[in-house]
Amino acid sequence: MNLKNSLLVFFVSFLFSCENNEINIDTDNLVLGFWATPAYEGETTTFKRVNSLPNNAYGISFTKNAEFIEHTSGWCGTPPLSFFNIEGSYQLENGLIHISTQSYPTNYSWRIVSLTEQELVVKIELSEQEIEHRSLMDLFTEIETLSYSVSCANATDWNFVAYGSKACGGSQGYIPYSKNIDTVLFLEKIAQYTNAENEYNIKWGIASDCSITNPPTSVECQNGFPTLIY
Repeated sequence: MNLKNSLLVFFVSFLFSCENNEINIDTDNLVLGFWATPAYEGETTTFKRVNSLPNNAYGISFTKNAEFIEHTSGWCGTPPLSFFNIEGSYQLENGLIHISTQSYPTNYSWRIVSLTEQELVVKIELSEQEIEHRSLMDLFTEIETLSYSVSCANATDWNFVAYGSKACGGSQGYIPYSKNIDTVLFLEKIAQYTNAENEYNIKWGIASDCSITNPPTSVECQNGFPTLIY
């Protein structure tokens, strides 16, 4: 091959190389394309635009046909990681990306915090049900904090009460509490939690087993900790 032909081959190869590395950007819909190298900070995730999904790293893609792909290693965190694609669909609505896949979680949403030609910043958008469930858990944490705020030294200073509401009926269980705390406040929180969980179950069609939780017979102090005896 002479010098002229060699230069021609090099020039053509160079053009194809540049073309393959080119990132196509749809200025009418910046979310379209491939995103990778996620950086996590608090509740937000920042993606960088790339020209294709990486082979051995996390990445996502959005197409004009509303197709969504998540290239992931799943929950496995032990090297060597094996990456695979989770396919699904997405819908853009008022700054939200609603994603639906065949893998858990099957449906979730990302709120777009910021979006440029080179960077996508998203935040998980909790559903109304998830927000209400978190509120329930926060209230129960308050109850537990009050319950165990006093060291158990004398079992006669302790009592117990049923809490919560199973969807099938009855309480979720029993919790001990010291007679030396603000018992009025504590029992009010128990009633509030029980009523809130009952309303939550009805609103969201929650299912549960129908087993009956038998009440404990007493409270014993074990290493300063109240223990229910059945």
